[in-house]
Amino acid sequence: QVQLVESGGGLVQAGGSQRLSCAASGRTLSSYAMGWFRQAPGKEREFVAAISRSGGSTRYADSVKGRFTISRDNAKNTVYLQMNSLKPEDTAIYYCAATLRPYTVVVVTTVEYDYWGQGTQVTVSS
Repeated sequence: QVQLVESGGGLVQAGGSQRLSCAASGRTLSSYAMGWFRQAPGKEREFVAAISRSGGSTRYADSVKGRFTISRDNAKNTVYLQMNSLKPEDTAIYYCAATLRPYTVVVVTTVEYDYWGQGTQVTVSS
């Protein structure tokens, strides 16, 4: 079993950048495909980005493509979400998630993830 803790959220102005981190403990992160999701008030949790165990495959929601980058450092047991050109509509609680999968598989649906962090708030002011 793996435990996930997100950090790096906060208040940022529109057009700015922020990097979220997701630190894993309890089991090596290299065993898991990882994803970032977000949930805004009154909305369902939605997919943001995902990365395979190897880091060689990634997938992004259309709304963040070209602005966000997911990456991982398995040696540090950490996954990152670099967010650039932030917009007010990016305001949400951001969650990282983990699931055991084969080495190159990317997982984009909420229900397929087994482990979740507690979330970190990102607020983008206009």
